[in-house]
Amino acid sequence: MSTTIKIKNRKAEFDYHLLQTITAGIVLKGTEIKSIRSGKVNLSDSWCAFDKSELWVYNLHISEYSHGGHYNHLPKAPRKLLLTKRELRKLEWRVKEKGVTIVPTLLWINEKGYAKLDIALAKGKRSYDKRESLKEKENQRELSRFIR
Repeated sequence: MSTTIKIKNRKAEFDYHLLQTITAGIVLKGTEIKSIRSGKVNLSDSWCAFDKSELWVYNLHISEYSHGGHYNHLPKAPRKLLLTKRELRKLEWRVKEKGVTIVPTLLWINEKGYAKLDIALAKGKRSYDKRESLKEKENQRELSRFIR
């Protein structure tokens, strides 16, 4: 199997300063992995939170599988993330700081065929930070045009 399926959350980089990224496994049902392989996933409004010392991803939209029938899954069901106890404790400790949250940044499938979710510790950007990042992106575009 190849890692050609990579679904990125572009909104996360625009709205947050990403501090640290971690790769986590995700618990899925049969029809969910089939929808991911067909690329029908939306990460833009999703977030992660702790519930009883377990990390869950909420509002991750995985579209229903077209050939699923009555065995289909719920598109926005909360899904459990698989991390070691040590990683979970570190994340839980860091999230207790003011303004720090966990956002999913990338959903991909590894060589073995398992779905992985890259999550990031993030701090929210202010409006002037967003304007600065837009200016930087525009300057990079102009520079690349000039180099060509």
